[in-house]
Amino acid sequence: MTDWTPATARARLWFESLRDRICAEFEAIEGEAGSAARFDFQSWNREEQGNAQPGGGTRGLMKGKVFEKVGVNVSTVHGRFAPGFAASINGASEDDPGFTATGISLVAHMANPHVPAVHMNTRFLTTTKAWFGGGGDLNPPIPYAEDTRDFHAAYKAACDAHDADYYPRFKKWADDYFYIPHRGVHRGVGGIFYDHLECADQAAFEEHFAFTRDVGEAFLASFPPLVRRRMATPFSDADKRQQLEWRGRYAEFNLVYDRGTLFGLKTGGNIDAILMSLPPEATWS
Repeated sequence: MTDWTPATARARLWFESLRDRICAEFEAIEGEAGSAARFDFQSWNREEQGNAQPGGGTRGLMKGKVFEKVGVNVSTVHGRFAPGFAASINGASEDDPGFTATGISLVAHMANPHVPAVHMNTRFLTTTKAWFGGGGDLNPPIPYAEDTRDFHAAYKAACDAHDADYYPRFKKWADDYFYIPHRGVHRGVGGIFYDHLECADQAAFEEHFAFTRDVGEAFLASFPPLVRRRMATPFSDADKRQQLEWRGRYAEFNLVYDRGTLFGLKTGGNIDAILMSLPPEATWS
């Protein structure tokens, strides 16, 4: 098995640097709105019996005037999957359940219902295999065609710089994945979702790492302008009710179908960090 420790360290540094730039930009937006809100960062350590280096992470959380609740998490964890879970993970098995995972995960719920909520994550995992995954998707309670167009355009450009097949393939994957079967509706207006970009050798690692970095840059380039575009838009009580009902759908997806939630819970992650994706308020009619 290839020793991917140096690759994991490089990916971790990138995820942490992306976190720092995203948080700085979100704090700047709060400042533009006359808010002094800042991220509160809390470190956590993972525990696993018999594991001297299980890893951990940092949960960043901000509650402000524009960002009603935004979490930006980074983690790097090592260990062994539970026997019943190992077989569901690429390259793992009950006989060989070891893994390392490093990544960044972000969810922003906005105070103004005209500003879209958003989700983004990128990650690098190793078992007997090594691969990148991630993506980002826009979740507006009140959709605007212009916002959807600009968000998708940024991800299309990132994809097209690497492979002309990536955007249509990963867009469809997002459309299929971010769907609530029991409601018969999509969670939002989509984006991209990819997984298992396998790194059979160093060249493949460099290729997929470069793409994953571009996915992160596309998010940073596209989402803050959407926030600034909508954050001062007046809204009504009806708009707020629509947002809260939509948030209920978002919560249903994350608790019932989201693979990241399941992965975090199954690998002994920090509960507060895992569930930071849930909205601060929601309603069900």
